[in-house]
This record gives sequence, C-alpha cells and structure tokens, in this order.
Amino acid sequence: MAETIDRSNRDSKSRDKSARTVYVPPSNLPDPTPDPDYTFRWIATHVLGQQLANNVSLQMRDGYEPVKAVDHPELALFGNNANGNVEIGGLMLCKAPKERIQARAEYYANQSQAQIDSVDNHFMRNNDPRMPLFADRKSSSSRGQGFGSGSK
Repeated sequence: MAETIDRSNRDSKSRDKSARTVYVPPSNLPDPTPDPDYTFRWIATHVLGQQLANNVSLQMRDGYEPVKAVDHPELALFGNNANGNVEIGGLMLCKAPKERIQARAEYYANQSQAQIDSVDNHFMRNNDPRMPLFADRKSSSSRGQGFGSGSK
C-alpha cells in the first residue's frame, strides 16, 4: 500500500527566518562611535607615497581636528604610534563641530545661489517683449510611449 506523504507547507514546519545570519562585507574604513556634536571625515595625508601637507593644512584651517586613538578605543588598533591619531592607509580620521559644517554648507549654498542669480540676470537683460526669452527652470524626464514595450 502507499505511504501517506505529509504535504503541509514547509514554512509552517520549523524554518525560523530570524535565526538566519546575514553577511555584510566589512567596510574599508571603520566608522567611529557617532557623536551628536561632531561630524567625522577621513582626510588624505598621503597619496601614492607622497605627503599631502597642503591638504591636511587646509582641512585644519577649515575647522577639522585629528581624532586621537585614545578618545575612540574601538579604533585604537588603527592608531599611529608617532602622534596618536587614527590613520589608515594615508587617511586620517578628523572631526569638526556640526555647527561649523552647517555654516560652511550654508555659505557655499549662498555662493551657488548668487551665481545662478547672476546668470539669470544676465540672460534676462536681453529680454524683449516682442520675442520673450524662455527661462523655465523645470526639468523632467519621461519614457517614450511604446518604446521597448512592443506596442505601436
């Protein structure tokens, strides 16, 4: 005689999906413990074995300061023994106050807006009511009707 076969749903038996582990590849640069008052950034100190003193100096004048390995014990493995900063492969971890970074972003946004306004003013200077210039700043993209779908 024929055996009875259990045909119940496999998911209802025993597979616990929460028990699975998900692989996440490691990042090339570790993330420091977040600080609500500071923004972190990796700054290049060397490229192809050549020191970038100007880049580091510029970033220091812009408000960034090196992160010490003792301040972030999770990154102590990457600390430079010579100066105590966190450095990996020619990159040094630095931090700056969030207020300063926000002020810098606003400054550059204002600079960009001033340039856009200048171009608009120059463009509209040649406007003539008999033949008005088209200065609509909207852009859009759309897919053509029937393209690739086989319909005409």
